[in-house]
Amino acid sequence: MELNEFTLQRIAAMEAAFDRTQLAVRMLESALDTYETVKVDIDRLTEYLETGAWREDFEADEAGLVPRDLKRGVLSEDGLYDLLADIVRVNEHLQELAQE
Repeated sequence: MELNEFTLQRIAAMEAAFDRTQLAVRMLESALDTYETVKVDIDRLTEYLETGAWREDFEADEAGLVPRDLKRGVLSEDGLYDLLADIVRVNEHLQELAQE
């Protein structure tokens, strides 16, 4: 059997697709492992916002009661809300992909 140029190009294209897919799967597995380890943190952050504790801390910061040298990005007005919205969007995307 002799291979023509079309066959060689097809093999090269499939090899490139294989390499891209393999890398993406490895990266996704790693990202999912990391995501799984922060699930407890996600639950804690959700509770923090929903129970009103965030609002108390935000108001304390606004009143100047939180030391300025304490990292407090979680108290930005939109940061935590946006992060939790991103999590919902990512979860929906994962569900859509799983259904395909």
